[in-house]
Amino acid sequence: MKGRGMGFRTFYEIIKYGMPECNRYSVADPQVVIDRAGGKRLVYRRYSERDEGHPLNEKFIKFLATGFGSGLASLAPGTAGTLVGIPLYWVFSFQPWPLWLITVLAFSFLAWHVSDQAEKLFGRKDAPCIVIDEIAGLQWTLFLIEPTVLHVALGFALFRLFDITKPCPARLFQDRLPGGLGVVADDLVAGVYGNIVLQILIHWWGV
Repeated sequence: MKGRGMGFRTFYEIIKYGMPECNRYSVADPQVVIDRAGGKRLVYRRYSERDEGHPLNEKFIKFLATGFGSGLASLAPGTAGTLVGIPLYWVFSFQPWPLWLITVLAFSFLAWHVSDQAEKLFGRKDAPCIVIDEIAGLQWTLFLIEPTVLHVALGFALFRLFDITKPCPARLFQDRLPGGLGVVADDLVAGVYGNIVLQILIHWWGV
């Protein structure tokens, strides 16, 4: 999105009124508002699909971010989103492994971008309905795994386990990395952990 950037006026207002209250607004257009108590604070203009230079419209971003609507499930949206990743894996798995790797990498970058935009649209950091990160993470757990029912079931369970428990550095990435990168990075770590364990189960234990 094109914007004016952070000029002297913006810097002065941040110093005077403090950091903006929420990152659901565009950093390009800070505004000073007066709250009910009469105090002043700095907020950002709401991000809109009408903003110039927006590469994707709101509906399409929300559609992708919610895993084609699976993230809107009232119960366990992360699990619902991960299920959506299974048919995607099945399609990817028929490619030669170099192309498969490129495809998964490209999808991960897409998830990063979409999550970054979706956070602004939903007005919440890592909103539960954003599940494209789970879909991307599952692709890493099942990367180079033969598409059998047992392997997919184990991969699904392992990914969900690591996604929920967030072993180091997954939780650190989620808490410290900004925007869409923080949304996606912990799931990619969970995906790699899941792949390592699944490869061990297959090659060492003959699963």
